Amino acid sequence: VHVRKRSRMIRERVQALLDAYETDEAISLLDGYRASGAPMDDTLFYLLGNAWRKKGNWQMAINNYLEALHLNPDSPAKQALDIANEILDFYNKDMYNQ
Repeated sequence: VHVRKRSRMIRERVQALLDAYETDEAISLLDGYRASGAPMDDTLFYLLGNAWRKKGNWQMAINNYLEALHLNPDSPAKQALDIANEILDFYNKDMYNQ
């Protein structure tokens, strides 16, 4: 129960940081949480993916979305991953047309 409560508190704090455009702080908080050996659930990986996406690091975003999907195939990371891939496909096609 203690782990679930801590995880929920981290999720809420990270979401608040992302809402306030404090992306680096959100990443740092999640990295520290993960480094402490605390379990990462699909929502935390999804939020970490969102943080990296906001920073423009698509590879890290996709990696974290995939981790989320590994833990929960019904995670909202599925839609985020689909959107990320569509965006990258669009940019990559545009690069070939130059």
